[in-house]
Amino acid sequence: MCLFYFWVMFVCKKLNKSGVVSIQVIDKSQGKYKVLKTIGSSSYAEEIDRLFAEGKRYIQKYTGLQELDFTDHKQAYEEVLSSISSLKLVGIQRVLGKIFNQIGFDSIDDSLFKDLVLYRLVYPKSKLKTTEYLYRYEHKSITEDEVYRFMDKLHGRYKETIQQISFNHTLQILGGSIHAVFYDVTTIYFEIEREDEIRRTGFSKDGKAQHPQIILGLLVSKDAYPLAYDIFEGNKYEGDTFLPVLDGFREKYCFNQLTVVADTGLLSNKNVEELMSRGYEFILGARIKNEKESIKREILKIDLKKDKSKIIRKDGLSLIVAYSEVRAKKDRFNRERGIRRLEKLLKTGRLTKSNINNKGYNKFLKMEGEVTIMVDQDKINQDRRWDGLKGYLTNSQMSKEDVLENYRHLWQIEKAFRIAKNELKIRPVYHYKKQRIEAHICLNFTAYKVYKELERVLKVKKSNLTAEKVIEIVQNIHEITFTTPDQQEIKKTILLTEEQKQLQELFGF
Repeated sequence: MCLFYFWVMFVCKKLNKSGVVSIQVIDKSQGKYKVLKTIGSSSYAEEIDRLFAEGKRYIQKYTGLQELDFTDHKQAYEEVLSSISSLKLVGIQRVLGKIFNQIGFDSIDDSLFKDLVLYRLVYPKSKLKTTEYLYRYEHKSITEDEVYRFMDKLHGRYKETIQQISFNHTLQILGGSIHAVFYDVTTIYFEIEREDEIRRTGFSKDGKAQHPQIILGLLVSKDAYPLAYDIFEGNKYEGDTFLPVLDGFREKYCFNQLTVVADTGLLSNKNVEELMSRGYEFILGARIKNEKESIKREILKIDLKKDKSKIIRKDGLSLIVAYSEVRAKKDRFNRERGIRRLEKLLKTGRLTKSNINNKGYNKFLKMEGEVTIMVDQDKINQDRRWDGLKGYLTNSQMSKEDVLENYRHLWQIEKAFRIAKNELKIRPVYHYKKQRIEAHICLNFTAYKVYKELERVLKVKKSNLTAEKVIEIVQNIHEITFTTPDQQEIKKTILLTEEQKQLQELFGF
């Protein structure tokens, strides 16, 4: 005799030859009968009834479902299936939505903001596609016009609040103090040809120089948690974006002392002078090959393969020069690849006087006589002397080891841009109104913060899952709703894989 509670699970009484009845909970979700739990056995009627009732309670607790008392299996299947009223995607809200709330973004009382951020992580498509996905997967009816009306007010109304929430949360997870910040820029291009006051053609890090673009400046903490951002005209010199973002951040959060770390592209005499005059400590990538001859001679005299790093005093600042064998191998590989390309072009006769310049590996070319262009071996030999060397300009009182360690964190901002461009699909941008461009960047900044917190939580919980894998899994966690014969509405989260069950355990939904 068996009593069904759901189409995959039931309590079963089994009578053996000696007259003892065994009570078991059976699962058939995978098509085969599997004993989930043996409740007990007895030959006494009252004890059998008690064990049977215990089996029913176990099923209710295990599945979270109310009793559906069927004896005709086929009819049970049909009635349960016909009573289903909805199938809704819930994994996004249960996992990413929980992270969003824990950061504090739920204090922004606008559900559309949350939906646009979460779907930027999972389905980074156009705003029209986002409305389609919200309707298809979560049964939310939002028009494209509603999205655009929201975007028109997003940047102006919420940008500062969003950055404040991100800063507060980052400060908390870093133990209440931020001593160093890291800054870099990237370019975001548009699929249009027309320029305007902000979208300008300029040097493109995406190789899209023919497209109008904007420059995005991003300030992050250690471990690349986002702190602040701003956007600038596409033809602006990236070094000129540095101080406006930095000053705004320091003023807003009242930092008396702050060390800023930035790459070589942001190094200029003007920036160095202004950083010093405004009381910043800094660690900047240095262009050691462009130093004056006396300093270059001093650098090349140092046996850095032995010492690994050395401090050279320069105009009251410290120029730290460090050697890395890994960097040396990379320098040799890149140079040899560039020379092979030049030699190939020489054989084809495609190189002319116009190619003799300092662009890339063309610096190794020279003109012999009036007509012959050849590779200059002396220049190559001179370049080899710099293999593995890297310079860092600083006014910090840190030890050289701490300076180098802080600079090493800068690579993580490059990872931040890769995530924004690859996972969040921040580019290209199709908006043409300035406030919508700003809103698009704002949504991506928030989505990146959620992504980074997801990474951190997985690390803290010692999970072997990556953020990308979690985002993939949540797209297949659904909730089913059906109505019982006595008109009770029952909801059940469907977890079919071990990975889905693992997420349930990690995030407690």
